[in-house]
Amino acid sequence: MFKPGITAKLFLAILTSSVLVAMAMGMASRLTFNRGFLGYLNDQGIERMEALLPALGSTWQAQGGWHCFRDNPRQWFRLLRPGGLSRNQAATDGDCGSDDGDRDRAPSSASPPTPRPPGPPPPQSDLTGVNLRLALLDEQRQFIAGNSQVGADALFRPVQVDGRTIGWVALVPFQNVSTAAAHRFAQQQLWASWVIGALAILLAALVAVLLARVFLAPLKRIARGTHALAAGHYDERVEAGSGDELGQLAEDFNRLAHALKQNEKMRRAFMADVSHELRTPLSVLRGELEALEDGVRALTPESIRSLQAETAILGKLVNDLYELSLADVGALSYRMSDSDVIEVLRDAVHPYRERLAQHDIALELHLPDEPVMVLADEGRLGQLLGNLLENSLRYTDSGGRLRLEARIDGKELLLQFDDSAPGVAADALPKLFDRFYRVETSRNRATGGAGLGLAISAKIAEAHGGSLTAAASPLGGLRLSLRLRLPLAVPGI
Repeated sequence: MFKPGITAKLFLAILTSSVLVAMAMGMASRLTFNRGFLGYLNDQGIERMEALLPALGSTWQAQGGWHCFRDNPRQWFRLLRPGGLSRNQAATDGDCGSDDGDRDRAPSSASPPTPRPPGPPPPQSDLTGVNLRLALLDEQRQFIAGNSQVGADALFRPVQVDGRTIGWVALVPFQNVSTAAAHRFAQQQLWASWVIGALAILLAALVAVLLARVFLAPLKRIARGTHALAAGHYDERVEAGSGDELGQLAEDFNRLAHALKQNEKMRRAFMADVSHELRTPLSVLRGELEALEDGVRALTPESIRSLQAETAILGKLVNDLYELSLADVGALSYRMSDSDVIEVLRDAVHPYRERLAQHDIALELHLPDEPVMVLADEGRLGQLLGNLLENSLRYTDSGGRLRLEARIDGKELLLQFDDSAPGVAADALPKLFDRFYRVETSRNRATGGAGLGLAISAKIAEAHGGSLTAAASPLGGLRLSLRLRLPLAVPGI
């Protein structure tokens, strides 16, 4: 079964909307034209009717009644013909007039005719058929002359003399176009409306085709790129081509493809690093156990301590991976309370004093005597500080220095760990907090860890609303700066 694509759907939607709009406009145009045209014709009839009223009043005065029109109906139509009003002056002077055998009638002894009041002359032509729709009625609205089809919908105007209504002029309104000229005019207007509608539909079809090609071409490129990404081809890129929303969508797609490629690269590196870090202690344990089993090595306290050391390394690595996974999903537990950061730092430094001395690394502390309280989990904060101390211990040459300083910086507590050489290249500083990243490439387990300590520390700092950054140290090594927010104003240090 054929299923139309988005191009066909867009084309049909625009074309259908245009057709409906054109039809609605045509129907509305025809309706309004008919009403307006008929209204115009009726207005012409009213204007004609108003112009007859003075002449009819003068005729009634001159003849003493409506017998001139009642006994001679042709006189009515003679009055309505072009120039009829001027000829009617003879009738008002005493002669009802005759035409083709109509009998003459002597003028009555009524009062002299009243001069016709000045005003605009009535229309002199009858192309609209108004004359055939006029009728003269007496004061009781009884038919005298003209159109006998006077109904309830007719328009009436009184014929008055000295404030007295002596008759009525009725106009049968137009209900539809009847004359040939008016009918041709209406048909021409209707035909023009349909032609304009057809041209509008053709134009809409052309615009729909252009829009479908212009707007859907980049969407098709993005769709092809998405299929490629779904198939694992992360090198796929889409040309933006424009600066509108579609171009922005293409740029977002390219950024997404780049991020997926980087994530895939990191995933593979992560798996390789985890495999390496797990394989090394496991290999050592297996070798030690095989040596004990074969009798190559005796079961002594030293061999047991060696096995325990490898087991501790393996356990720490597994525990770090577990905590890092919890931190990634925000499930690492924290028990926040008001804690003295200076006291927590002193407790964290205490077990490292002897180890630093064994490596001939001088420790300098520049800490305030007053407590500095922050909202923190003392256990997690101690873990963070221990990781920073462990990093300096592992990567500082013998005979170097480690300087710890704490001070208030605005509304934050700043803790700085500065160690001596070796330093870290500037391009490697942003990568220090990536998991499994180590500046050295030899993976020497005698000096380097698994590369998870700083990554976990950064997560703990973020959970406390702080930050952990790396920079070059003035001592020649690495500076790690930990910032923690102060909930309350504290005395300056």
